[in-house]
Amino acid sequence: MWLVASCAAMVTAPGAAVALAADEEPPLGHVGLRPALLAHRTVAGQMHAYGVQRAKARRKAARRRAGRLAAMPPVLQRIAQCESHGDPHAIGGGGLYRGAFQFSRSTWASVGGQGDPAAASLAEQYRRAAMLLERSGTSQWPVCGA
Repeated sequence: MWLVASCAAMVTAPGAAVALAADEEPPLGHVGLRPALLAHRTVAGQMHAYGVQRAKARRKAARRRAGRLAAMPPVLQRIAQCESHGDPHAIGGGGLYRGAFQFSRSTWASVGGQGDPAAASLAEQYRRAAMLLERSGTSQWPVCGA
């Protein structure tokens, strides 16, 4: 109902539409808008709150990624940090090297990986890197494996 009144106000009084819409409160139990955004009366305030939420989500994801890397053996953890800063979706070398361990597609396939290494989970990349490490040592990572 509050939305209909807001729309009606916008049609009848274009100059006052923002003020009328901002003064009205959504009904209790309205779940379409995030509570953090409802507190802001301006679009700029809502956009800022959304940006803050996104930044928090990115930091939380980075902490989760760092926690997963901490469970790896130190040599693989060091290699992943050196190669991609631990980002399982990293793409380097003009697209030739992919994932946390910067696999080439041929190396990925040689340890049983299918598809794009950067699209695989970090756990899958870790398993394949452990297989490669067992088979070839750190020679597959000439800079970061040293």
